Amino acid sequence: MFVIDHIILLAAVLILFGIMSSKLSARLGLPVLVLFLLVGMLAGEDGPGGIVFDNAGAAHALGTLALAMILFDGGLQTPLRAIKKVWRPAATLATLGVLITAAVTGVAAAYVLDIPLLNGLLLGAIVGSTDAAAVFALLRNAGINLNKKLKATLEIESASNDPMAIFLTVGMLEIIMHNMKPGTGLLLMFLKQMGLGAVVGLAVGWLSVKMINKIQLVASGLYPVMVAACGLLSFGITANLGGSGFLAIFITGVVIGNSRFVFQRSTFLFHDGLAWLSQITMFVVLGLLINPSSLLDVWFEGLIIALVLIFIARPLAVVPFLALFGFNRREITLVSWVGLRGSVPIILAIFPLLYELPGAALIFNVVFFVVLISATVQGSTLPWVARKLKLTIPPPATPAATLEITALGEVDADIVEYTLGATSRAVGRRLSQMALPDSTVVAMITRNNTVIAPRGSTLLYADDHLFIVLKPGTRSFVDCVFSATVNDDESNELPTRELTLKGNTKVADLRHSYGINLVADDNDSLEFVLKKALTTAPQLDAVAEFGDIQLCVRDMVGQRIITVGVLTLVDNDFADTGD
Repeated sequence: MFVIDHIILLAAVLILFGIMSSKLSARLGLPVLVLFLLVGMLAGEDGPGGIVFDNAGAAHALGTLALAMILFDGGLQTPLRAIKKVWRPAATLATLGVLITAAVTGVAAAYVLDIPLLNGLLLGAIVGSTDAAAVFALLRNAGINLNKKLKATLEIESASNDPMAIFLTVGMLEIIMHNMKPGTGLLLMFLKQMGLGAVVGLAVGWLSVKMINKIQLVASGLYPVMVAACGLLSFGITANLGGSGFLAIFITGVVIGNSRFVFQRSTFLFHDGLAWLSQITMFVVLGLLINPSSLLDVWFEGLIIALVLIFIARPLAVVPFLALFGFNRREITLVSWVGLRGSVPIILAIFPLLYELPGAALIFNVVFFVVLISATVQGSTLPWVARKLKLTIPPPATPAATLEITALGEVDADIVEYTLGATSRAVGRRLSQMALPDSTVVAMITRNNTVIAPRGSTLLYADDHLFIVLKPGTRSFVDCVFSATVNDDESNELPTRELTLKGNTKVADLRHSYGINLVADDNDSLEFVLKKALTTAPQLDAVAEFGDIQLCVRDMVGQRIITVGVLTLVDNDFADTGD
């Protein structure tokens, strides 16, 4: 039997144990990353598994690859509108916040461990960032539902602060080992890493979408693999140029995830599974690398440093900045508490071992212990803290079925899922009364576990899931149709461009769906109103004005007006929200 046969069997057993341990996460109240680490530790030489693994280089390589795929998946699932909403506080926490956390923790570590200040600051830099894998897992898989602004801030911060921690760690090692100048040297390294990461990430992401939509592969299963290769290409190019590959692959994921491309849903499912596999593998291998007995030698010092990190450094890095950006006290408290450390600090703690820094083993053991404390204490109490702060919201309903456009080539259409809330203006009305934009089609409705064929007479209920085929430019109008009632939701906004509707749309339906008040009988159709207003026989592009509203003939069959353009001539308290 070959060695690889043993390795495959061992890997399968460890991965299965990791997956099974995730089932215990909710029952035990522990984050899955802690359980994955425990699986690795139990399988190690000090545990019943007895596996001897001390290859720091292999662990670093595997951890880097796994973390890259986790960040790529996080980017794919991050909506661009969420980034636009919270990029300022998230970026501040991901840079200045990490710097403050590293400095405060580093000074404390130097005093507690009685090591040189530069070595203490190195340890602070290593534990400076929150962990994307840990935060994503908790927020997306532990049943914690927060408002969009708060959730986006936590996710984007955790996904974007790793490059800063890596930069500080490498910079401190260069200062300690190679006498690099702390001022100009660090500044040039920062600009190079972040600048290259941003530029290459954006460029590769844009080119990837173009290539994915143009190329026609022989098998649909190759498209998700191609997307993964594009992400790794972004990482590899940036890293080889001396930039931050982690920042590049995250940005590439954001660009791809917020674009339209073929086999999109299957690609997201593929990368979600790949991210979970990466997470399990990474934590199990890092658990194998540590000897649990060595943690007993540093438990007291590690506990003090962890307490400083959790209760002093993290709040100092969060409170002043989020207060400036208008977060309330409860939100600031939660963000201060969600400072989970995970795989990134452990991977970074391998760097001093690779650099052969004196005292590197002590730093690695302390960092590992700090991560265990942070993940266990903060991760297990996060649901309780969120509930006590009254920041949790009801979870969104999940559909009983999903649809996806799978045509090859670029398709000028999207399939969008809408879940009707109790206050949605569509509830209690029939599909024929929705006044949907022309060329918009309701493809499927699911109610509980039943699929309903959409007809004009279909009555809509709260919690129904509608799958709408629409052109990207009409998305804002369709959002308005299925949003909350006119006076009950801030999303009641229309873009300041023409809305194209069927000629048989009723005046009452126009008002109910969009809040556009046309002075006419409720039962009159737009075709009837337009014909009545025109002084001559209707012709294409003929226009009639009704106060602040303009109706225009857009399509005709004989003397029938098939399509009518509706345009508000003033803002009418609406703002263009784009697509």
